[in-house]
Amino acid sequence: MRSELRLSHSLALLLLVLAGSLTGCASHDPLDENSTYVEYDPLEPFNRKVHSFNRAFDKVALGPLARGYRKITPTPVRRSISNFFSNLTAPRSALNNFLQGKPGRGFNELGRFLFNSTLGIGGLFDVAGAAGMERYDENFSQTLSVWGVPDGPYIVLPFLAPAMASDFLALPVDYYSDVLTYYDNSSVRDKIWGLRLIELRYRLLGADAILEESQDPYVTVREAFRQNRTFRIFDGNPPRDDEEEFYDDEMFDEFFEDEDATAEVTSE
Repeated sequence: MRSELRLSHSLALLLLVLAGSLTGCASHDPLDENSTYVEYDPLEPFNRKVHSFNRAFDKVALGPLARGYRKITPTPVRRSISNFFSNLTAPRSALNNFLQGKPGRGFNELGRFLFNSTLGIGGLFDVAGAAGMERYDENFSQTLSVWGVPDGPYIVLPFLAPAMASDFLALPVDYYSDVLTYYDNSSVRDKIWGLRLIELRYRLLGADAILEESQDPYVTVREAFRQNRTFRIFDGNPPRDDEEEFYDDEMFDEFFEDEDATAEVTSE
């Protein structure tokens, strides 16, 4: 129930943001050589304020929780937790691979879910990956893009990750295709949701140093988000765009470190 309320609240906030989009656009001067204006971010003034709020909240809440999680949780346990949450998304990935016209990858995801849920003890161990079955993670937001649905503007909302407007259209499908949604014990389910959030923030700890050194953290996050999104939509082979080569591959990879890379980071 709490998750459904959060979903409804997010959609309501989106409508409020879109209703004020014309006001946000009016404050931009695209001809200013120092402007960071781009056509996909017409809400930049609003987004920057929310981005600053989210970073402040992260510094006093999620960031410390993620660093504490890294400090007290042994690496093998963290890896198993990461595997567990990855396994929960396999049915959703299978569905979206089918919807994108990639049945081979869809059946692969179903096979991964079957093997990891049984031989991998509920997904704690990635036996499918060890057997050579690659992971093809997809969500309905990516499916909408494959279908040609316009992205819409870049949006930053309180307590939520950056998104394009079309990502919010995908929320209901992604929510109801998540295995965790159907776990009956709401108390346990909400605690698992909380752990999932902390585990995700832990995997992004590698980005902290980059943001601290960035002259404009807002633009850094925006461009890293868009490049990662495009990379995923095109299955790792996005079209080249000279205007989007500001961030090199090594810096981009640091934003989305895997378990092994993050485990090497020393605790603060």
